[in-house]
Amino acid sequence: MFEAARLKDIRLVVSDMAGTTVKDSGEVARAFSAALADHGIETSAAQINAVRGASKREAIASLVLPRYGADVARVEAVYGSFKTHLQRVFAREAEPVAGAVEFFAWLRARGIKLVLNTGFDRDITGMLMDALHWRDVADAVICGDDVPQGRPAPYMIFRAMEATATVDVRHVLNVGDTVADLQAAHNAGVGLSVGVLSGAHKREQLMREPHTCLVESLADLPGLWG
Repeated sequence: MFEAARLKDIRLVVSDMAGTTVKDSGEVARAFSAALADHGIETSAAQINAVRGASKREAIASLVLPRYGADVARVEAVYGSFKTHLQRVFAREAEPVAGAVEFFAWLRARGIKLVLNTGFDRDITGMLMDALHWRDVADAVICGDDVPQGRPAPYMIFRAMEATATVDVRHVLNVGDTVADLQAAHNAGVGLSVGVLSGAHKREQLMREPHTCLVESLADLPGLWG
């Protein structure tokens, strides 16, 4: 059950990017499919959907290695194709989710820190941040290659806390659009875990995971504070 009173303790918001703060109309999934197809690997939409939210290199490895064994070179080749496809798309189509920029300003006005985290690596994230003109919107940006293991491991959340000198997980609100986002928040023990319905996973998928509440999009978050 959501307890609005707990919001008074929030000092840090950790937010996913694609599907949460950045519009994703299937571009990431299509980049996965195209990259795998480039290397003759067939996958279903359900298989790709199941790895959404994870570190992208780890996600590709989970789709490639069961078929080819410990073929790290193949994983890296597919990952390289994925980056190429995604860079082409984001370079011309990157767009914030409605209300995202306003939410960032709302947090800053209240002295609440913001860290963006993502399963993309630092190269893709940098390109995306530049396309959005977002270099100064957050207190820190944590990428999938900054930690030893991506979501659902809690390490990106912990790195966000470290970057902002946040010492108590109860002071953290985590928000994301995937099962992996909610699982990482649960594994980190954050004070509040919010799922948004603007991205990869649907309500019925998110409902099965531990969470505080679900909202339609990031634009609804200020309303939680009342």
